[in-house]
Amino acid sequence: MKKALILLNMGGANNINEVEMFLRNMFADKNILPTNRYLRKFIGNIIVNKRLNEVKENFREFLGGKSPLSETTNALIKKLKTKLDMPIAPAMRYVPPFALSALKEFKKSGIEELILFPMYPQYSTTTTLSSIEDIEARCKEIDYNPKITTIEPYYDNYEYIEMIAKKIIEAMEDKDTKEYDLLLSAHGLPISIIKAGDPYEKQVEANVSALKIYLHERGIKFKNMKLVYQSKVGNSSWLEPSLVDVLRNPKNRKVIIYPLAFTIDNSETIFELDIESREIAKKIKYNDFIVAKCFNDDNSFVEFIVKKVKEVKL
Repeated sequence: MKKALILLNMGGANNINEVEMFLRNMFADKNILPTNRYLRKFIGNIIVNKRLNEVKENFREFLGGKSPLSETTNALIKKLKTKLDMPIAPAMRYVPPFALSALKEFKKSGIEELILFPMYPQYSTTTTLSSIEDIEARCKEIDYNPKITTIEPYYDNYEYIEMIAKKIIEAMEDKDTKEYDLLLSAHGLPISIIKAGDPYEKQVEANVSALKIYLHERGIKFKNMKLVYQSKVGNSSWLEPSLVDVLRNPKNRKVIIYPLAFTIDNSETIFELDIESREIAKKIKYNDFIVAKCFNDDNSFVEFIVKKVKEVKL
């Protein structure tokens, strides 16, 4: 059976003009705004109109006009192609490259099974499910009926936890971890989505628990370790504590942040964490403020994906 690998992600604007496309597509997603389509369009328009100019300006000023996500994903795929004998493509949810172009190509070349690798370690209806439903809808659109296999969430996988620890230690260099608070920053979600049965919060908490055990067993101690949530939009109740609130009320002015819900750096990690949050820390006069990098195209992440894909083939 001929197989292909698809890396699922939300996407990031490749230029300033795609910022509006990203926002409009995101808030048109029934998994992001779970209400009837008329109300979703109304609410989506309000949010986009309110945020568009500010987000565009942030992209222009701080991100060089584009998210690094697409470029880094391509670098990751280039490495994966040296290890896996199958076609590999990205499928972004809200901006190109969309799933449709890859699926048309796979249908044409006779691919019979699609292996979907979510770039989100924890499962959520707003991320993994949204991406899977998009793949299924596009397949139906072009009358393509491959077998679809999705890699399971890997939030508590030993090798994944090991990679997180490695990125944290790498960011700390030779500094004394015992002097620092470790903030594990996950993307936030509205409480209403969690109450509707989304397992994301539980998986994030299990992720944190597994990492704490891993670090403890290796004698790596931080002054404090705390789970926080970032990226809140709108006035509804979201998961707490919020990263911003925690940073504004410091118990320790030496902090390292690890972006827990991300595998590739994007506007949420670079702008929100390394620019906006750093600005807060600067104003409050933190002694040290470190932001760890995501896995990006690290060789260990390449090997991790390869192993997961090969497990499917067994």
